[in-house]
Amino acid sequence: MPQKGLSMRKIKEVLRLRFAADLNQEQIARSCSISQSTVHRYLERAAAAGIEWPLPEEYDDRQLNELLFPLRPVRSQANRRSGADFAEVHRELKTHRHLTLQLIWEEYRQNQPDGYGYSRYCELYQQWSRNHNVVMRQEHPAGEKMFVDWAGPTVPIYDHRTGEAMPASLFVAVLGASTYTFARATMGQGLANWIGCHVRAFEFFDGTTKLIVPDNPRTGVDRACRYEPDINRTYHEMSQHYGTAVMPARPYKPRDKAKVENAVLLAERWILAVLRHQKFFSLAELNDAIAPLLERLNHRPFRKREGTRALLYANVDRPALQPLPAERYVMADWKTVRASIDYHVEIDRHYYSVPYQLAGQQLEARYTGLIVEIFDAGKRIASHVRSSVPYRHTTNPAHMPKSHRAHLEWTPSRLIHWAATVGTSTAEVVRTILESKPHPEMGYRACLGNAPGEDVLEPADGSRQSTRPETPGVLLHESALDSEAFSRSANHDGHRARTAGSDARKPARARLLRSGRNDSPVTTNERKS
Repeated sequence: MPQKGLSMRKIKEVLRLRFAADLNQEQIARSCSISQSTVHRYLERAAAAGIEWPLPEEYDDRQLNELLFPLRPVRSQANRRSGADFAEVHRELKTHRHLTLQLIWEEYRQNQPDGYGYSRYCELYQQWSRNHNVVMRQEHPAGEKMFVDWAGPTVPIYDHRTGEAMPASLFVAVLGASTYTFARATMGQGLANWIGCHVRAFEFFDGTTKLIVPDNPRTGVDRACRYEPDINRTYHEMSQHYGTAVMPARPYKPRDKAKVENAVLLAERWILAVLRHQKFFSLAELNDAIAPLLERLNHRPFRKREGTRALLYANVDRPALQPLPAERYVMADWKTVRASIDYHVEIDRHYYSVPYQLAGQQLEARYTGLIVEIFDAGKRIASHVRSSVPYRHTTNPAHMPKSHRAHLEWTPSRLIHWAATVGTSTAEVVRTILESKPHPEMGYRACLGNAPGEDVLEPADGSRQSTRPETPGVLLHESALDSEAFSRSANHDGHRARTAGSDARKPARARLLRSGRNDSPVTTNERKS
């Protein structure tokens, strides 16, 4: 079948598994669900481009794609010859209980009048069936694979007050060489429980394997496919943290994970069946009851060979396992977000800033219980402390345009301090204006001299001095004015807003203007009036 270009994330995974995990090309191909020739071609391109692992921090997905694939090759499809598809015949016979081989042959001859006769058709199908029903014995090297799956039956957990029963699922993990088994109950089969059980399984085994072989659950695999399954982003990140790789079994091929299928059967017989008469009121109580039964299962002697699972684990699997990382994996979720016009992205009803140059662009957010990270083309461009306050903003001043930062710096205290550099009466006028308004922001423009005509100061020496600050006048009309921050700054500086009418405010300002003080601000328009 024609191949599509792989995602850059999968190409990075190929490089990581080769240079960091030291897997061979065959193992990498199976883990990434691509052909071995494709792995070889990617490694050749990386060597030709001089790319090494780990990748430099300044490399993003676009730069790496340009280095590896300067030109996109075009591959032609080869025409296939049509014929009897015995695999499809076998699937239909297994699916429809009343279907016969003769009916399938009759439909085949309608489409191909010159096809096989009935006897020859049946003979060829029997030969195909004999060749495809054989089972290959799988050999699992020590420390190579960990098989994981959910058990089918659930255990009810009852509420103390209402008596309502909630089903608890059983997670099962088993090592390939020793069949040493881990089991734990969880409330549901969500992504958090799926990842948490993997972490506890690694800690139970006291090490990690090179490969994880799951089924194709929706929590771990976004899109099941025989050739290129899409692994959940959080699941993939967890595997990277523990230095392993995820290699899902083929859809509808339970023999690919026969180890865990057998382990699930044993767990149902020797754990769930034993607990069938007990009643549990909490998940912790259920897991406490599972622990001794699990230990008994692992120390139970084999029937057809010597030893136990625990003994085989200690002698074979345990020495071959990879060591656990220094820190335990912290569950993180991923979300595709888009920066709005105010250069903020939304995560759980809270808004976090990104550099303003990325407004309107689609980004990726990774968030845990403590931190939020935002990525653009695989490169982290923002990091914030996680906030649980809904409908509020967390803004990094470095992400704001220069004009927005300068605008927010003009607080009431700074206005008064700036006016004091001109004179004490000027500072008093600014203070009076701010206090006489119902809200300090209402006196913002008046304090900066934003009145019709040219605003100047006239000191005693007759020289004219502009009253405007260094901030350009256009900042006075920015829509991004943070009135709430302005109000908090005013309260912090001890300026209380008063609601006196305009008639009550005029005498105070008139007295200041009539005082004739040389350091009071008098505009040209006011002198003319």
